[in-house]
Amino acid sequence: MAAAPSPLLVMDSVVKRFGSTVALDGVDLTVAAGEVHALIGENGAGKSTLMKILAGAHRPDEGRILLGGEPHAPASPLEARRAGIGMIYQELNLAPHLSVEANILLGVEESRFGLVRRRRHDARVREALAILGHGEIDPRAPVSTLGMGEKQIVEIARAIACKARIFVLDEPTSSLAHDDTERLFKVVRRLRDEGMSVIYISHFLDEIFRVADRFTVLRNGRTAGTGEISNVIASDVVELMVGRSLADLFPRVPHEPGEPILRVRELSSTPLPNHIELELRRGEILGVAGLLGSGRTETLRAIYGLEPMTNGRITIAEATDGGAPPHARVSQGIGFLSEDRKDEGLALDRSIADNVTLSRLEKVARFGWIRSSKERRVVEGWVERVGIHCRSVAQPVGDLSGGNQQKVALARLLHQEADVFLLDEPTRGIDIGSKVAVYQLMGELAAKGKAILFVSSYFPELLGVADRIAVVSRGRIRDVREARKWTERSMLLLAASGGES
Repeated sequence: MAAAPSPLLVMDSVVKRFGSTVALDGVDLTVAAGEVHALIGENGAGKSTLMKILAGAHRPDEGRILLGGEPHAPASPLEARRAGIGMIYQELNLAPHLSVEANILLGVEESRFGLVRRRRHDARVREALAILGHGEIDPRAPVSTLGMGEKQIVEIARAIACKARIFVLDEPTSSLAHDDTERLFKVVRRLRDEGMSVIYISHFLDEIFRVADRFTVLRNGRTAGTGEISNVIASDVVELMVGRSLADLFPRVPHEPGEPILRVRELSSTPLPNHIELELRRGEILGVAGLLGSGRTETLRAIYGLEPMTNGRITIAEATDGGAPPHARVSQGIGFLSEDRKDEGLALDRSIADNVTLSRLEKVARFGWIRSSKERRVVEGWVERVGIHCRSVAQPVGDLSGGNQQKVALARLLHQEADVFLLDEPTRGIDIGSKVAVYQLMGELAAKGKAILFVSSYFPELLGVADRIAVVSRGRIRDVREARKWTERSMLLLAASGGES
């Protein structure tokens, strides 16, 4: 009987410390050639640190790494890249003003007698794109003209051109539309079939079960479990991630919708949405489904006053208007959570306390001066209430994990005493445990009579959390039904067609 082939990558008992903090405490990871290996864990579990060690950005304090049976100890990301490690980060690292070809070959150009070998460059780029099944992408096109899915293909093609043996995909679908996600899955399988290995990092468990062959779960800087993905179910993986059983990923807090608090009639903006009609009740969670570019985000932004209304009227409680700026919406009890928490939702260089109180400073001020002691007490109350893990309320928000940053943004709306919560992708980019905490908080808010209108690209989330779901396509709401009357397939069909489901 033939011996099993040696693993392509072995990371054995890896330890990494940052001062007194132990980020990795003896982590093991083994990846075979020609497999998709899911690396799973909550924010702060050690995934990023482990991959930065693999990619040469950090040096381990203890442990050993073997790549192709040889010691792997890169002193820099360039050295790791030359060894065959291809990192494709969540935030794409492309030069938009350069061509596809220039981006793919940046740093590995070929020349002869000081002249760039154009034909050789073109052949290498076309070969890399063909391996990925995307030979239709024009190598001469500026990257700025490509869609998000095509840009991700360019990133992966760059790794292929550098002869990568292991591709690390970090949250690769977080900014992709459904069709681009499906195309990416085909690319991942193609890489595997070509004999290359993929380390796939994602908070979406349904994706992991679709594309991965094996998995490793990290928890608190240690390896919590590993195995064949076909031998486990989602609840097993979640239990490994959080160290406790989670029978229900979507906790339901009993709540009863009451009278309407928000009515939107014929709402239009430029270029989207077009003639939006919706009604939101107190104590209700209304989900909004739609594909990228459907107008779902623009609808929330127009209601809040971040996008100018060109037509329509909005009634909040009993007051009707044809559009109002955000500061007026705040005074009317409307709170908004942007999908872009880094650039719009939070001041990352400011403290937790500053971020929580910013939209309603009068609650912690006297005679126009902020009372630091009162601000600290108030914010500490919200930190405990929402479950923010931090050193103190003086800690900069930028130092927190994505899940805790999202909780800070929600605490701001609670401090604001909003009655209507407009939440745009409230769980994007956060781990399973943090998602469950956000779902729980949304249910508790609804139970207290708050009204929640939230946009999500993750259809299981909508089905698990919302009371009703509205599907948006081409700037219009095509249908609104109770959540139990939808399926993922019916939502997708209507969102993609814009017609009858």
